[in-house]
Amino acid sequence: MIEASKLRAGMTFEAEGKLIRVLDASHHKPGKGNTIMRMKLRDVRTGSTFDTTYRPDEKFEQAIIETVPAQYLYKMDDTAYFMNTDTYDQYEIPVANVEQELLYILENSDVKIQFYGDEVIGVTVPTTVELTVTETQPSIKGATVTGSGKPATLETGLVVNVPDFIEVGQKLVINTTEGTYVSRA
Repeated sequence: MIEASKLRAGMTFEAEGKLIRVLDASHHKPGKGNTIMRMKLRDVRTGSTFDTTYRPDEKFEQAIIETVPAQYLYKMDDTAYFMNTDTYDQYEIPVANVEQELLYILENSDVKIQFYGDEVIGVTVPTTVELTVTETQPSIKGATVTGSGKPATLETGLVVNVPDFIEVGQKLVINTTEGTYVSRA
C-alpha cells in the first residue's frame, strides 16, 4: 500500500477496480482546512484523464508494472504490432492506446512494452529520437538560432516548433517527454 502523499508522476496504482497512472501530483495547503493532494490522473485502460484530490494519508494498492524490450513492427487499420526482442512474441495493441507514442517511433524502432500481469497497458519510447523533417517553410536568409521559430512536420506526422534555419530533409533530435526540438542530428 502507498499513501497519496508519496504518489509521483509516472507511478501507477489501483483504485475502485481501475488501473490509474499519475500524470501530475502536487501538495496543496489551503488557507483553512487540511492539506490535500491535487492529482491529474489517467485511467490506463480507457485512456481518459481526470483531475481529483485525495487526503495525504489515503492509501492505494501500488500496481507492479513490468517492462519488456520490444520492436515496433507496423500499423494496420486500428492496430499497432510490436515484437518482444527476447522471445519474439508479437503483441497487438489498439492504436488508440498508443497514439501519442506512435508520433515518436518509426517501423523497427526499439521501445519497451509495459505489462500489468498479462495485460499490455502501454509503450515507453526513448527520451530522445531522431526524425526527418518532411515539411516546413523555406529557410530565411540570415535567420539566427534566437528567432521565434517555425512549425515543421516530421516523418511520423508530429509537428514541432523548430528554428528558422531548419530545412526539409534534415534529421532532428526530438525530446519525447516534451515533444520539442533539441538539435540537428
